[in-house]
Parts: sequence; structure tokens; C-alpha cells
Amino acid sequence: MPEPAPVTPAAAAAALTTAPHPAAPAAPASRHPARGRRVDPGSVATHAVLSLGALAMVFPFLWQLLTAFKTMPEAVRVPPTFLPEAWTWAAFEQVFTAVPFEEMLANSLLNTAGRTLGQLVFCSLAAYAFARLQFRGRNLLFALFLSVLMVPPQLLVLPQHEIMTKLGLLNSVPALFLPGMFSAFGTFLLRQFFLALPKELEEAARIDGAGPFRIFWSIMLPLVRPALAALAVITAMWSWNDLLWPLVVNTDPAKAPVSAGLISLEGQFMTNYPVMMAGSVIASLPMLLLYVLLQRHFVQGIALSGSKG
Repeated sequence: MPEPAPVTPAAAAAALTTAPHPAAPAAPASRHPARGRRVDPGSVATHAVLSLGALAMVFPFLWQLLTAFKTMPEAVRVPPTFLPEAWTWAAFEQVFTAVPFEEMLANSLLNTAGRTLGQLVFCSLAAYAFARLQFRGRNLLFALFLSVLMVPPQLLVLPQHEIMTKLGLLNSVPALFLPGMFSAFGTFLLRQFFLALPKELEEAARIDGAGPFRIFWSIMLPLVRPALAALAVITAMWSWNDLLWPLVVNTDPAKAPVSAGLISLEGQFMTNYPVMMAGSVIASLPMLLLYVLLQRHFVQGIALSGSKG
């Protein structure tokens, strides 16, 4: 049998350069072929309805803001114009000369601060007592306390006016906020949060020697900050926009809040709408700022209140 011919180094190098390389593995085929994204008609309809609702809520404020920059003839023109033809700040200047607007703003701030701080203090104390303290007749007393919510506020105007008269507080700023420093709604809202807190926190604090007020102030109250923020925003907005009670207890424009001041801008035969809208814009800014600052806590408090206790 003949022997194979010896392989020379040149032939081996040529064989290595000409040998076919192994093919790269093919990419695995996608299990889910590309599909066109399908549009959900229900989602489109939901977004359309929500957009229309948002526009309906924003449009009055936008119209108010644009009217404040118009002149009086343009504001009463028919058909109306949406954008001002000539932008002017005259209405904002006239607001502070038509009524004592600075004093009314200060009165509104004092009224809102008094009511809000009062409710945060008294409602939190009452809510903690109803939620965590054990005493005879607690549930019955709380039911009677909540029954105040079924009484129309208009029925309380005359008795409260008599009390303010006997105290000599008519035509004064304290008469604006004293009756509003207590709230059954605020007590109920905070009580729901206190009920959801674990009892182990109180037991551990008692073992460390803390008393009831120390437990309330140092442990329980910081844990219900979302509810406090929600109550603060709700109370502040209600106090800032309140009109009936200030008209009952105050006849002095210097002691009236801004809500009553805006009513005085309405004339008997003709109303200067740009001036009234300018005053409304200025009066709206504090509440908008408050909501922006406390928005996160406010939304969290409202969202959690429905799942408490």
C-alpha cells in the first residue's frame, strides 16, 4: 500500500486559509410577530370625556382672567370676544381704589387662618379622644356629634348671631372665624385615620412612660399629616369663599373679607365686569398657591380616607 505524500508547511498554510469558516448562528425568530397597535375605542371615549370635563372646569377661570384685561366696552360687547383686543392693567388698578381691597384681603387671611388653625387643633384632639381613648358612652356621644352634619348651616346663623351680639363682637374679625373653629366633619375625617394606626405604638410609648398627651403630640399626630393637610385645604377654601356669615355679622367694609368686597363691586344699574373679574383673579391666587403647596398631602389624605376604619 503506497504511503501518503508528506504535507509541506506551505500546503498546510494554504489549506487553513481556504477552509470554509463555520456559519454564524441565525438569530432566533421572534415568537410574537410584529403587530399593529390596536386603538381601544373605550379608552379613546374615556379620554375624550375627561378632556371635555377638564376644559369645562378650566374655561370659566380662563374667561375670568381674559376679561380682567379687557376694557369695559369690550367686556359687554355682543357677540363677545375671547381674547382682549387691547391688553390693559386698568381693571387691576381700579380694584384697589373702588374698595379697601388690601384690608379685605388681610381680613380674609385672618379669617382663614383662624378657622383653619382652630379646626386642626380642636378636631385633632376630639378625633383622638373618640378613636383611641376608652370611656363610657363614647360611641353614642360620637353619633350625637356627627348628627350636627345633618343640620343645615343656615339654621345656625341666627343663634350664632345672637351669641356674637352678646359678646360684643359684631363688625370685628374674630366674629368671622370663631364659629368656624369647630367641625364635625373634620373630627370624623381625623378619627378615621387615628383608628387605622396600630395600638402597639401606644403600648410601647406607655411602657416608656409617656402620657396620653405626649403620645398624641409626639407619636400619633405626625402620622396623620396627610389627613391634617386635607382638612387644612378644605377648611381654608371653605373659609375663604364664605359669604353668608360675613354679610350677617359685618356691615363695616373695613372689617369685611374679600368675598363680601367682591359683592360690593356689583353696581345697582351697571357692573364694571373687568374690575370684578380682576378682583376675583386676585382673590383666587392665595387658594391656588395653598393647593399647589399641599397638593401631594391633600391628594394622599383624600385617597386614604376612604380606606380607613
